[in-house]
Amino acid sequence: MRVCPTLHITTCGSGSLLIKVADSAPNGLSIYGQENDNATWALSRMNMILHGNETHDIRQGDTLSDPKFLKGEQLQTFDYFVANPPFSVKTWKNGFDKEYDRFEGFAEPPEKNGDYAFLLHMVKSLKSDGRGAVILPHGVLFRGNTEAAIREELIRRGLIKAIIGLPANLFYGTGIPACIIVIDKKDAANRTGIFMIDASKGFEKDGPKNRLRPRDMRKVIDTYLAGEEIERYARMVPLSEISDAKNNYNLNIPRYIDTSEPEDIQDLEAHLKGGIPNRDLDALGEYWDAFPKLRSELFRPLREGYSELTVEPEQVAKVIEESEDVKAFTSTVSKAVEDWWSSHRGQLEAIDSQTRPQELIEDLGDDLLEKFRGRPLISEYSVYEQLLNYWNDTMHDDVTLIVGSGWVEAAQPREARITGYDNKKKAKYESADMVFGTGVKAQRWVTDLIPPALIIDRYFVDEKAELERLTAEQDRASQDVIEYIEEHGVEEGLLWEAVNDDGSIKVKDARDRLKAAKLEAIEADEIAALNTVIKLFTAETAAKKAVKDGMLQLDTKAIATYAKLSKEEIQELVVGDKWQAVVAGRFASEVVHLTHDLTSRIRVLGERYGETVGAINDELVKLERRVSGHLSAMGVKS
Repeated sequence: MRVCPTLHITTCGSGSLLIKVADSAPNGLSIYGQENDNATWALSRMNMILHGNETHDIRQGDTLSDPKFLKGEQLQTFDYFVANPPFSVKTWKNGFDKEYDRFEGFAEPPEKNGDYAFLLHMVKSLKSDGRGAVILPHGVLFRGNTEAAIREELIRRGLIKAIIGLPANLFYGTGIPACIIVIDKKDAANRTGIFMIDASKGFEKDGPKNRLRPRDMRKVIDTYLAGEEIERYARMVPLSEISDAKNNYNLNIPRYIDTSEPEDIQDLEAHLKGGIPNRDLDALGEYWDAFPKLRSELFRPLREGYSELTVEPEQVAKVIEESEDVKAFTSTVSKAVEDWWSSHRGQLEAIDSQTRPQELIEDLGDDLLEKFRGRPLISEYSVYEQLLNYWNDTMHDDVTLIVGSGWVEAAQPREARITGYDNKKKAKYESADMVFGTGVKAQRWVTDLIPPALIIDRYFVDEKAELERLTAEQDRASQDVIEYIEEHGVEEGLLWEAVNDDGSIKVKDARDRLKAAKLEAIEADEIAALNTVIKLFTAETAAKKAVKDGMLQLDTKAIATYAKLSKEEIQELVVGDKWQAVVAGRFASEVVHLTHDLTSRIRVLGERYGETVGAINDELVKLERRVSGHLSAMGVKS
């Protein structure tokens, strides 16, 4: 009988961290956890059951003062350990009357800060070859006194395998930066360095907090697993460097990894004599590697060490956009995306009740990273981010729907659900894709899997073109009304009086005003203007009705088509017309962003050194002479 490895967590909260770790284990894990708060403990147990982890063992109690997982008088040990304890707890010693040898060989953690108490509890709870990870405030890496002594002993024993620096303002309740400390007891005595990753700059703003993006998390994972050293991001730091007199076992990551960006240095000679320094152009080397001929298209030599633009700065974007190198690069990226998608098309069309969505996206993501790894200029993590964003926004729900209902059933429209009622007890509905009729009797349809636009684009091309023609006619009719009123609507005139505050005219009211005007002997040209605008509004109304009728006819045909679709047609609409089209478009946007960045940088350089100091000084002299001349003409001595 195979025994699953054991996973333990302290202060497990709602259990989400345990669930995520267990789901990532290829062969399963036996889950153990402890939570002090009664309500949160109950929530954690419920989450375990809902996520299929019925065999979990979650116990209630304070991890430090009342550990629940014991073997006799010793802490029970586990294969793996993950923890996200509360930061810097000042009351950790409340009720703490038994050490369970957790601090054996170490100094006792400071009474007013429980960070190292949790870390040492974790170390003691691991088997002799166990591994674990704990999230702690960044201060544990460099704080002094007792904590410095504990940190030094952990390093001397080789227990710390890696440290990952995280962004500030990541966790609710605190804005301070945090870090992940990876503990690994296996071969600890032979460990000669600590692998450090500075991931503090990889995030995006999410309201008042920062948030790790999928690309940020995946880059950390890949870098850690590969042990790959990356400039300004990750390196293996020898223990000899950490323990030397300069660092003295301080693990503050900036001591070992410089993440600062190179300074954008102003060139004095370029300001004086003109030209763009070649070193600034050389710094864009990754672009020139991807677009070999583009540099010579944009720049020509000026003098030793300097070049000049072949075009004006505002024309740079056009040159880049029309470059054959850029077109070839874009085509290569598109081909790579198409090949990647084609290789998984069968897998996507085979989605059924046995499909596990998480495994599916992992397959897609892993292969995408592999396809783009090592490609010039475009980062594999940027396209991975686009895929994961679309998965989280749309594709995950689509796949889950297909898994639960099957292709054909999932594709059928459903009536919009009532989401509530207003103050007059009138029903409110969820957003509908198609609405037939008005008021309470209106039919509101929601198409969760296949938007009506995809049906129309594939099966009703001619009808769509006719609707677009009618819409264009409506726009022209509306513009004719606006232009005529602007041209002939003289204030206090007959036409002015007929126009409502919103700029429209009720045709009936306008005709009534016209009849009255004839009796009032209003001038003929004003009457003619009102007649003309009535005709224009009548034409606009007719055009709007034609559009409305055309939309109704097209929607009616589209809604009737869903029930006739075969499974194969639905797969083509979803996998090809929906998923592939969106993913390809998002990947193409990454290339656009790259060229925009290049354009922006070149324009900055061109404008920065476009005018020399001498030219500016000459212009200043001219202006001074003009001012002096004006003053002399006015009799003022300068």
